[in-house]
Amino acid sequence: MAVSLGMRVSGLLVAGAVAVAVAAFGGDGGGGPNGSGGGSPIVTAGPSGRPPAPAPPASPTPRQSPAGEASDVVNPAAPPRTHRTIAPRPSVSPTPALVDRPLLSPAWLPPGPVSPDADSAPDPSSLYDRLRDPAGCRTALALIDRTPAGPDRRLLRGLAEACLAVQGHGGSWDTAAADHTALAGRADTCKDRAAYAVLGALLDFHRRHPHATVPLRTARGGTPACAYHVAGVDTGQAAPGDAVGIELRGTYFDPAELARYGEVFIGGKRLDGPPVIRSRDGDRLVLAAVVPALDGYPRAVDVVVRYGAAEARSQDAFTVVAPAAVPSPDPSSGTPQGVLPLGPLAAHLPRP
Repeated sequence: MAVSLGMRVSGLLVAGAVAVAVAAFGGDGGGGPNGSGGGSPIVTAGPSGRPPAPAPPASPTPRQSPAGEASDVVNPAAPPRTHRTIAPRPSVSPTPALVDRPLLSPAWLPPGPVSPDADSAPDPSSLYDRLRDPAGCRTALALIDRTPAGPDRRLLRGLAEACLAVQGHGGSWDTAAADHTALAGRADTCKDRAAYAVLGALLDFHRRHPHATVPLRTARGGTPACAYHVAGVDTGQAAPGDAVGIELRGTYFDPAELARYGEVFIGGKRLDGPPVIRSRDGDRLVLAAVVPALDGYPRAVDVVVRYGAAEARSQDAFTVVAPAAVPSPDPSSGTPQGVLPLGPLAAHLPRP
């Protein structure tokens, strides 16, 4: 009897513990209609009246996405989707601050070529050559101021003033601008035209950068300002003793020096005396030359004009033909009219 009662008490205690455990781990926590969590204190070992909850669906098997991203999981049952690559949006950075960059130096005078300058006297052609070294602009300006007044002198003065001013060595932008304006359309030699163009470029640089100074550099190589050559001869053929005109273009030296120190060759034969300048227009000269006697006629001849290292040549410039024959008197014509025949003089008459 006692044993039976103890077993019952133990059974009740076990049943109560089971109920408490089920309430803590398997209950829905909302047994009461008011959500207070209260429920029936009686726990039975049989199945409850509610159907068991369905098992959650199995997780999809991971596989690599079409884009090749190993971390992406694609559901095999889901419909395929089109993969689009979205370019990264460029980051908008603030506008960088302006950086001071060194200014490029304006182009300086091209080669002339250099004048032979046999007399070493300052003239526009040789002063141009002095100005080609921008470090010598002050020395050149002093020489320019001592040359005779004229358009060439004024142009070179303006160029020398701008050369000094742009390098921060003094000079006068006002003088340079006034000389450039005054000489518009008046540069008539190849060196003058080059000097005028360079002066204009310096003034334009100063207008764009009124407070800037830059060094100038001597131009190395490049196309010369002048292309010295024989442009032609004023005749197609001439005989020895005839005068012909030889036209020169692109002279880059003082023409007066050519007239003193130059030489002219026709058919390889040097003419007597220096060249004679018939006319001059800017860098265009016309020389007068007398055709020398040559061996063999007719003969195509070259013409060469040389002054120091300056040489202009024209091949087969014209043809030298034989001189016209001088007619001799006809012996059958008798005594010319008005001339008495010679007889024995009275001093030679025989004595009686």
